[in-house]
Amino acid sequence: MSSRKSWRIVGALALGLALTATGCGSGDEAADKSDKSATRVFKADNGDITIPTDPKRVVATGYAVPVLIEADAALVGISSWKRGIPMMTDEDRATYEKLEKIAGETAAETNYEAVAAVKPDLIVIGVPAPVLADVDIKRLESIAPVVAIGPTLPDAWREQSRQQSDAAGRLDNFETNKKAYEDKAKQVSDKYKDVLKDLKFGHLGAYGEVGAGEFHREFAGSWGTNVAVDLGVQYYGEVKKKGAGSAAVSEYPSIEELPASFSEADAITYTVQADGTPAESVKYVLDTELWKNLPAVKAGKAIPVPYTEAVTYTSALKTIDALDKALATLLEN
Repeated sequence: MSSRKSWRIVGALALGLALTATGCGSGDEAADKSDKSATRVFKADNGDITIPTDPKRVVATGYAVPVLIEADAALVGISSWKRGIPMMTDEDRATYEKLEKIAGETAAETNYEAVAAVKPDLIVIGVPAPVLADVDIKRLESIAPVVAIGPTLPDAWREQSRQQSDAAGRLDNFETNKKAYEDKAKQVSDKYKDVLKDLKFGHLGAYGEVGAGEFHREFAGSWGTNVAVDLGVQYYGEVKKKGAGSAAVSEYPSIEELPASFSEADAITYTVQADGTPAESVKYVLDTELWKNLPAVKAGKAIPVPYTEAVTYTSALKTIDALDKALATLLEN
């Protein structure tokens, strides 16, 4: 099993185990933000945590990294987040590169001495609830207040990024990014509404297992589909046996099931890498006669889409731009 798919499965389990995480201000929240002693109570995956009202030295890990970079939080240290680099703006990538790395790509690679060295007054952990077992929370709590806000459903990044921004005292920045996304989504949605209204879409995701002879079928609300849904793309069908988290919106059928899975699709979107090339798991499917004989493929309505892993509003603008270009082919047909 690939590391990417393993990580996705861990994320799938998070929905059933994570608590609902919402920012909750105490009476201290109204205190003058210039008062460094001002605190509030914040509801997180790991409980009700007393945090600074206006954090001045923030450490972020996992999904919180791109969120808090975009929100212009007072970051002093972050974990590595290589998978998100292609989604970053030039400015955000420059910020990412210069920040102290206090952890690797996984929660188990947290460097506690490095965290302590940057002297944070808040630590925001953005990993699925089950992965918290790989983190010594008590050791981190001895350094600074810790709030854990991790992924659940793939399309839940909208609310989770709001919560992470709120914890870091950057809700205003978050709302600005959110509005930019919503304005762009409406613009593109209006552009394609007439051509999309009568089409049923399917989506081929990037996390199938070639060795197991599986492909990745994604439905509405999954990684490769959730931004497209905001533009008016209608993905039909649902998971045969729903599980928690990602297992509620995507599945891994055998390649022999490809014709039945996509038989009703008028068009099919499929995930490609940032450079436009398909990953091995996607190429495996595209090279089969089963794929080539699908009605949507034969009709010329198989549409590659890069940047399908957005987990922030700013990065999702790249996804919208990619979808805008991809969907333009439907106007030509």
